[in-house]
Amino acid sequence: MGSGGHSITSHPEPPAFPDAKAFDKTIHEPARLLMMAHLYVVESADFLFLIKQTGLTFGNLSSHMTRLEEAGYITVDKEFRDKKPNTRLSLTESGRRAFEGYRENMKQLFEEL
Repeated sequence: MGSGGHSITSHPEPPAFPDAKAFDKTIHEPARLLMMAHLYVVESADFLFLIKQTGLTFGNLSSHMTRLEEAGYITVDKEFRDKKPNTRLSLTESGRRAFEGYRENMKQLFEEL
């Protein structure tokens, strides 16, 4: 006990959370995070598959697709199959690395709690 009958408590070191700048804001947005996660585990996915898997509307998915493409994280291939348009999305190597970095930062954050 310290002076005056009070106990002295030592505080453990604060957790080593990642810096806020470490989280990629392009990926961190929930809709884009879902898209990136789905694309991470497949070679490519078509637009309608991603609509079903994410629950996003056509317009929302299209908007987020454009944002990810502009960031260089996905490629978008448009073609016609049986005279119907088909849009396929896939992660670029840069997108795969960015997603892996994002995952590692999230793991570190939650492991420190």
